[in-house]
Amino acid sequence: MATPEGDTTAPSAAGVELLWGHQGRRTRGPRPALTLASIADAAIRVADEEGLDAVSMQRVAAALGVTKMALYRYVPSKAELLAVMTEVAVGEPPAIYNVPGGWRRKIEEWAEMLRATWQEHPWLPTATLGERLMGPRETGWAEVAVSALEGTGLSGAERMNAVFLVSGHVRNTQSQPWIADPRLSPLLTDLVRREKERFSALVAAIDDTGPDAGDNGWSFGLNRILDGLEQLIESRAAFA
Repeated sequence: MATPEGDTTAPSAAGVELLWGHQGRRTRGPRPALTLASIADAAIRVADEEGLDAVSMQRVAAALGVTKMALYRYVPSKAELLAVMTEVAVGEPPAIYNVPGGWRRKIEEWAEMLRATWQEHPWLPTATLGERLMGPRETGWAEVAVSALEGTGLSGAERMNAVFLVSGHVRNTQSQPWIADPRLSPLLTDLVRREKERFSALVAAIDDTGPDAGDNGWSFGLNRILDGLEQLIESRAAFA
């Protein structure tokens, strides 16, 4: 029987049980040689050290000292493996309920913590793209952010959209060809300067960035998003 090594689509019903079921409940019989936690930890180490492309059933099995077929007894396919390792890597949702300063400060704290998590595991922005099954931990991140916007006058759809917008900004600042500030990488900067007539606006902008240029657009973009939400929320309150 062929194994679905290359299958990275949404997890199957077995994957739903892995993420949302009660697989941790003890059953009769000998203790399992592996656990989902140990499998996820091994896969996360591979992804952290070598990148997401290095993660495969064979590679993770080798890291655990078992055969690939033995690994399939616990994780049905690579899709489930990616789902489980993502669920473990994101960690428990942040406790922002008691953060002082209203909804804006809570969302800022949430965004900073999401950014820190993705920086710790740089493969997460790629692993969390597309239609897929999220586990309860990852879903909990959305829950706490949406709940921070309750009572603002935004509709349910708008609260969801606001969280998608902020998380999208986190993703964008993790995956663009900029370095620690808005300047392009040294190599790309040099290439742009060689054709400054073609890229005159970029060259002028690069030359106009000072030592306080920023942090890859992180603070600038987050503040502009939150400014817009704040304006919308205040306009709703004015007509309430």
